[in-house]
Amino acid sequence: MTTKNYFPASENPVADAGGGLKRIVAAYNTNLMCVEAHFETGTVAALHSHPHEQITYVISGKFEFKVGDETYYISAGDSLYKQPNIMHGATCLQAGTLLDIFTPHREDFL
Repeated sequence: MTTKNYFPASENPVADAGGGLKRIVAAYNTNLMCVEAHFETGTVAALHSHPHEQITYVISGKFEFKVGDETYYISAGDSLYKQPNIMHGATCLQAGTLLDIFTPHREDFL
């Protein structure tokens, strides 16, 4: 993969993931990825797992997150860590935006 250092917003397409979720891959390289996720109220990100480490930072909105056996109610300024292969999912309680950081990058998002 060629290293790219600048990712202008005007060149980052919005991907409609369906069901009220839209994603923008903001920046990435082999070992790291930053994704902006926009949720409409009521959107459900089904329980899933993946081999990537993930940190989620809430920019706006309110969410119910399930991570492993725990449930968290999070809002602007809160963060979550998800270790590789842990089951997790979310329900958007109030429309909002998340910033997700993955390592390594999510090939399936490109």
